[in-house]
Amino acid sequence: MIHKYYLGGLYIVLDVNSGGVHIVDELTYDLLDYAAPPFAEECPQEILDKLSDKHDPEEVRECYRELAGLYEDKILFSADDYEKYAKFTVASPVKAMCLHISHDCNLRCKYCFASTGDFGTGRKLMPLEIGKKAIDFLLENSGNRKNLELDFFGGEPLMNFGVVKEVVEYARSREAEFGKTFRFTITTNGMLLTDDKIDFINKEMSNVVLSIDGRKEVNDRMRPGIGGKGSYDVILPKFKKLVDARSKDKDYYVRGTFTKYNLDFAEDVFSLRDAGFDQISVEPVVCDAQYDYALTEAELPAVFAEYEELAQRLLENDRQGKHFNFFHFMIDLDQGPCAIKRLRGCGCGNEYVAITPDGDIYPCHQFVGIEEYKMGNLMDGTFDMDMKQTFAETHIYNKPSCRDCWARFYCSGGCNANNYMYMGDIHTAHTLSCELEKKRVECAIMIQAVKSLERGQAE
Repeated sequence: MIHKYYLGGLYIVLDVNSGGVHIVDELTYDLLDYAAPPFAEECPQEILDKLSDKHDPEEVRECYRELAGLYEDKILFSADDYEKYAKFTVASPVKAMCLHISHDCNLRCKYCFASTGDFGTGRKLMPLEIGKKAIDFLLENSGNRKNLELDFFGGEPLMNFGVVKEVVEYARSREAEFGKTFRFTITTNGMLLTDDKIDFINKEMSNVVLSIDGRKEVNDRMRPGIGGKGSYDVILPKFKKLVDARSKDKDYYVRGTFTKYNLDFAEDVFSLRDAGFDQISVEPVVCDAQYDYALTEAELPAVFAEYEELAQRLLENDRQGKHFNFFHFMIDLDQGPCAIKRLRGCGCGNEYVAITPDGDIYPCHQFVGIEEYKMGNLMDGTFDMDMKQTFAETHIYNKPSCRDCWARFYCSGGCNANNYMYMGDIHTAHTLSCELEKKRVECAIMIQAVKSLERGQAE
């Protein structure tokens, strides 16, 4: 299986199963519309007839022979060697947890999937007892996994910061006993950041996710406070202070959301860059089409064009020595994740769970509040292993629309929560998200191809 497209002045051919990327000439690109296994000994006359108005017949014949050779060498149209690994997608130890330290928030973001912080279950803060039991659960269910991930999430975690600090202290106190190491992350809107909180976060959190949408007018339209006032002027200086004080061995990124209101979202990416941030994620809103700000199929052409524009601007930015990371265009064409990771993605409901302030266990933060996906509760010791096994076996080969999709090894079947909420089934890929992901992958591959060519020219 191959996928071919023209972008950034390049004719690009992706060999789907091997992951090989080939930059070809126009003749090869055109010929691949008609030439596919099984290859004949010589180029069929019907193919020559179809290309005769544009290409020299002898050149077509030679190109056909070259394509046949690439197929024989398993460089193009390579076989799918991954499906055999699907049988190994078994239940794994739990290695990561999203701790809903707060089901309350001091912003009223209009697109919030968490119902402005309480996930539709009422505003509450996690008591320390639940936080400790969550740590115990992760330690006891992590098997031989040494490195454990825990994300403090909300709502807004800083509204319950005292418990955040105590949970970190408790987890650290148990690391040696279990031979484990915790890696903490916190996601915050920044409204309650103070110097002492910044100091603690920069000491203990291996990663920090800072929520801001880009330009002031864009951010404030979608991310107002309870009284309706925008948040940009409050959070921007606090985010800059945190990042400026952060050591280079620890991660962070600013994360924004774009909607129908800002289809020129490349401006928001560069606004964040110009504000001093070099780790940036601006992602499409995922919501019901009934909302005025929703992205629908009608917006796809504009979004695709903007992604292409952003890719070109990032390349030019790099040429000027001003590189920064835009997360949706970061792609590894050399090694990539392990086979199982490519088949089932994030590990939702299997390696990863979310814990609510009441101690309820869900497959991930986006499933919280969906009662049929409640997996158990820390207080009564329940944990639905059958549901865990279901998620372990949820991979691209049992998602019908994924089996024949050229991008399947990059998105791994997409977000299970989005699949359920917008398609009604975790095994049915969310169509709109698929289209957006495919365009991002095309842009990411093009960027890497251009950089590779430019490096070669410079040597």
